[in-house]
Amino acid sequence: MRCRWDHRLSGAPAFLWGPTGRAIPGQHALLYETAFEPDMGMAEDDLAERVVRAGPPPDADPMQGLSSSAPVPLRHPGRWVACAAVVALLGWFAYIVVTNQNFQWPLVGKYLFNPEIIQGVLLTIRLTISCMCIGIVLGIVVALMRLSENKLLSYSAQVYIVAFRGTPALVQLIFWFNLSALFPAITIGIPFLGLDFMTVDANALITPVVAANLGLGLCEGAYMAEIVRSGILSVDPGQQEAAAAVGMTRAQTMRKVILPQALRVIIPPTGNQIIGMLKYTSLASVISVTELLSSAELIYTRTYETIPLLIVASIWYLVLTTLLTAGQRFLEHRVGRSQTDARGQRRTPFSLAVVQNLFMLRGARAPRET
Repeated sequence: MRCRWDHRLSGAPAFLWGPTGRAIPGQHALLYETAFEPDMGMAEDDLAERVVRAGPPPDADPMQGLSSSAPVPLRHPGRWVACAAVVALLGWFAYIVVTNQNFQWPLVGKYLFNPEIIQGVLLTIRLTISCMCIGIVLGIVVALMRLSENKLLSYSAQVYIVAFRGTPALVQLIFWFNLSALFPAITIGIPFLGLDFMTVDANALITPVVAANLGLGLCEGAYMAEIVRSGILSVDPGQQEAAAAVGMTRAQTMRKVILPQALRVIIPPTGNQIIGMLKYTSLASVISVTELLSSAELIYTRTYETIPLLIVASIWYLVLTTLLTAGQRFLEHRVGRSQTDARGQRRTPFSLAVVQNLFMLRGARAPRET
C-alpha cells in the first residue's frame, strides 16, 4: 500500500491507496511517500487507521518532493464564460453605436459646445454647489442637534430628518415653487404684537432658482445630517474623554478633535451625495430652471433633434461626474493619508486620480504587515 505523509499534521496521511485501487483522501499535502504492506483482506478504513498509528518511517526526508511538485493553477471556467459574454455585449453595443445613423453623431459634435448648453452646464454647477453648501451646513447643525442631550433639540432634528427625507425631492421643489399660493406675502416682524418690519411679495422672492435651492438644499440637509451623525459616532468615545481631560470645552472638542477624525468616514458618502445632487439638478427643469437638461430640451423642442441633444446632455453629466469622482478619491487619500502612509501606499495626485477613474485602474496595494 502506498501512502503520502504530511509532517506538519503530526504524521496524518495525505492519500491512501487501498487494495481495490480506490484513493482514500486525507490532507492534500505531497511531502514524501512510503510503502506499507497491509494484511490481505483488511478493510480500507482499518488500513488507514493502522497507517496513521504507524506514522512515517524514521529515516524519511520531510522535504522530499517539495522541489519537484509544481503548483497546479486553478481553473475558472465561469470567469472565462463571463468575460466572453461581456466582450460579446460590448462588441454588439459598439457595433450598434457606430453603424446606427439615428444617433446623428455630427449633430452631437455640433451642439456639444453650443452657448445655450454651456450656460446650462454653468447653472448646473452653480446649483450643485449652492445646494450642497446648504445641505452640508444644515446637516452639521441638525446632526449636532440630533446628538444633543436636550430632548427638544434631538426630537426637533429627528422630525426634520423624517419630514424632508421621507418626501420626494420633486414634490418639495414643486411645493416651494408654489409657496405663494400658501403665503402671498412674506412678512418679517413680531407676529403677536402686530409689528411688521418688512413685507415682500412671495412671487418676487421665490424665483425658480430660489425654489430649486430651497427644495434640493433642505432635502439634502436631511441626508447629510445622518451622514455627519454616523461619522461623529464612528470616533472613539475615548477621544472626547481625553479632550475633556486636558480642559477643552465641548465646542472645542467637536471642532478640533471629533470632526477632523470623522471626516474620514464622512467624505466618501458626501462625495456620493454631491454626484447625486449634480444629477438631481435636472429635476429643476420642472420648475423652469434652465439648467443643462432644460437647455437641451429648449433646443430640441425647436429643432426636433431629440436624441442628439439628450446624448449631449449625457456626455456633459458623465464628464462632470467623472471629475467629481476623481476629486472625491483625491480627498479620501488626502484625509486618510496617515492610514495610507501606514500601509505603505503612495499618495495619488489629482491628475492620476482622474485617469484612474476614467479607466477604473487600481494601484497595487502594499502587502499587509503581520
